[in-house]
Amino acid sequence: MTQRILITGANRGIGLEMTRQALARGDSVIAACRVPDKAAALDELAAAHGDALTIIGLEARTEASFQAAAAMTTPLDLVVANAGTMNARGGLTDAGHTEDNIADSLMTNIAGVFFTARHFLANLQAGADSRAAGIIPRIAVISSQMGSSERAGTNAPIYRATKAAATNLARSMALELAEHGIAVGAWHPGWVQTDMGGAGAAITAEVSAAGLLQRFDALTMATSGVFETYEGEPLPF
Repeated sequence: MTQRILITGANRGIGLEMTRQALARGDSVIAACRVPDKAAALDELAAAHGDALTIIGLEARTEASFQAAAAMTTPLDLVVANAGTMNARGGLTDAGHTEDNIADSLMTNIAGVFFTARHFLANLQAGADSRAAGIIPRIAVISSQMGSSERAGTNAPIYRATKAAATNLARSMALELAEHGIAVGAWHPGWVQTDMGGAGAAITAEVSAAGLLQRFDALTMATSGVFETYEGEPLPF
């Protein structure tokens, strides 16, 4: 059965590639991004896939934006909380750690995950036809191994802290939503050749997206609450 997937931050990087690959395998995708009018790559996919792709505006830092987006969408089988930002790469003395930049990171990487789950929960619960076909509704949080306390480092401390919080949210939501039959997991996408990861990163967005989609498909109620890599390697919290 074709899955109905919503992906936030879908206009570039891993989000765009997950959108591309999901469409290629026959899924329908709602691609959410901050400025749809400037999402040229998504427009190209829409031209190729027609009604299988819907592009919507979503500001990950503003709850009202989620409320409006959720009201427009259809029943969903998978929600991918992918939108994220890095405010600065250095340590304590990095000038990029300003109040505004830190606030932007906290709202995007933490509150954005929370609002994604809160406001698309009803859409996941509406997919009774998919449940009858054996598809479990799922929430996938794109986190990072940089958020693992056991893999602490000296660079990008705010980003690390937000990803630790995102993973914690995924774990908490897995417990809360178990009674509703909704599975939740958090994933490290790898060090990816994107605007954030840089050209010298270890893997391409194509490799990361393919691995992530496989992991999302494999998520069950029995494995809900996982924190693992795009290749399925368990990570320490």
